[in-house]
Amino acid sequence: MSQRWPTGAWAPGTRVTVVRDPGWDGPWQAEFAGTIDAMGAPEPNEHAQALDGELLYWVTFDTPQYDTGGDGPYRKAQIWGRYLRTEL
Repeated sequence: MSQRWPTGAWAPGTRVTVVRDPGWDGPWQAEFAGTIDAMGAPEPNEHAQALDGELLYWVTFDTPQYDTGGDGPYRKAQIWGRYLRTEL
């Protein structure tokens, strides 16, 4: 894992909401709050369906969460940037 923080990426400690995808029932069972974690710097998302320039962020959840497959509870996960919204 690279510890070099990408220019323009949200900083550790940034409050976010993990959101659901409007096009399918996932990837989480609900929307919830969390914090960008300093465990690892955001990394480029190299998945075939990633958006151009999309990053993967480590997010610590305020409360444990389950994914749409029923797995969990998770307290932290690497989340695609498209599923994160900063809290104002």
